[in-house]
Amino acid sequence: QAQPVESGGGLVQVGSSLTLSCVFSGLTSRDYTPAWFRQAPGKEREFVAAGPWRGSRTFYADSVKGRFTVSRDNAKSTGYLHLNGLISDDTAVYYCATGRPILSSVRTTEGYSFWGQGTQVTVSS
Repeated sequence: QAQPVESGGGLVQVGSSLTLSCVFSGLTSRDYTPAWFRQAPGKEREFVAAGPWRGSRTFYADSVKGRFTVSRDNAKSTGYLHLNGLISDDTAVYYCATGRPILSSVRTTEGYSFWGQGTQVTVSS
């Protein structure tokens, strides 16, 4: 089973926090980088965050920098996206992915071979 499985989405209020989890069964090598993308209605899928890449480096979209944090628990084969200070524009389906991206592809969908099914995050005001 190589497909990542997300969980943790839901309906929250503006300013709230949420943690998304992604289990990478069968993809436990540290060569694989966990990543998160999101897609809002009528919009293209966009990069949110990735890492740790090559063991330590993390990457964030400007729109979430300072509010979202990525982490990884290798013992649990799980990646996390911690969402803080949620705003309405964060409403989207969030997808986790993993692969072996090079630096130039860390922020692109092409950098990742395995994708989860998505989890809905709705931020209400």
